[in-house]
Amino acid sequence: MVATIANNETEQTPADWGDVYHVGPGTLAGNYLRTFWHPVFLARELPVGKARPIHVLGEDFTLYRGESGQPHVVDFRCAHRRTQLSIGWVEGDAIRCRYHGWAYDAGGQCIEQPGEPEPFCGRVKIKGYPTQEYLGLIFAYLGEGEAPPLPRYADAEAPGVVETLTYERRCSFYNNVDNDVLHVAFVHHWSVPDWHTWKAIPTLTAEETDFGVMQHVTRGNGSTSHTMMGMPAISYRPYAREIHDPAPTTHLAWRTPVDDESHRGFLVDVVHLTGEEADAYRKGREGNPLFTDPYSGTPEIIQQVLAGDIELDSLREVERIRLVNFEDGATQVGQGEIPDRENEHLGRSDIGVMLHRRIWAREMRALAEGRPIKQWTPPPARAPAV
Repeated sequence: MVATIANNETEQTPADWGDVYHVGPGTLAGNYLRTFWHPVFLARELPVGKARPIHVLGEDFTLYRGESGQPHVVDFRCAHRRTQLSIGWVEGDAIRCRYHGWAYDAGGQCIEQPGEPEPFCGRVKIKGYPTQEYLGLIFAYLGEGEAPPLPRYADAEAPGVVETLTYERRCSFYNNVDNDVLHVAFVHHWSVPDWHTWKAIPTLTAEETDFGVMQHVTRGNGSTSHTMMGMPAISYRPYAREIHDPAPTTHLAWRTPVDDESHRGFLVDVVHLTGEEADAYRKGREGNPLFTDPYSGTPEIIQQVLAGDIELDSLREVERIRLVNFEDGATQVGQGEIPDRENEHLGRSDIGVMLHRRIWAREMRALAEGRPIKQWTPPPARAPAV
């Protein structure tokens, strides 16, 4: 069934199924989120043979890259004396605990107990989680049972330069998801050159697709645009024309919950250049912190803005890639780490927000009642923009 919502509808999600903010084990939203793959780390930041602790969906895990080059995610602690596994070391595609040397394979099975004269490895197992590397990100499936296929994006696999970034934002992941298209005229009036074309009252429609929610906007000057918000928390713009890029760019952004009150954004831009043009583009950005780490210190700056110690408008001369993040971050974190929905007053401009909430509520209710949930799929490849 495809749902559609238009300007004259303002029905809100039933409160019983509206708690998308508590994401830990055993929560309804947490259970729903665990039916999806999530990016958990930038691939380039995990060297071969190294382990890192990660915190995702309110839980701690161990991420490591085996000597084969494959990434793996297992439980946070050794089953023996419960010490942190990431301080141990990698051997082959196994990880060995630093405390007493117990070793685990990528599936979490104990394979060695050096201090035991009669090893009982077969009776000891920690959890291992399906893990894959794709588009420069490391994805993990943290749910129960067999993992579904990792979604793939044909437009992002087209030839081009793949760039990845990540940032921390100290509010619920859903503050980031729960966004509308009208905000561009106001939140980004310093960073978007044609912001004034958004200010006139637009015509908005939103529809459910096999990917999530598609929003259609006709602005005051007659121009149109379309945005896709995939389930559960994916923004997707194939072959968009980005201001800071020299060619059409496929943009993907995932919002991965860290816990109830913070999340991490993972961004992939595929700039569709090849050959000498691609080489020149890479060389121009090599070693430039504006492109390699543009979000350094952003959470602290956002907190200073919200505390009144820095005026957001005083930051408008910084590079656009950082300014957009300051603007979005200040408004989203400014709603509260978990926002007060009960005292909202939604209007016609919020139709995409309302539809997305309605879908979330429907799916969480189906999961809670043991009914099938919808299986979402990425859109098919689109023709490159000319």
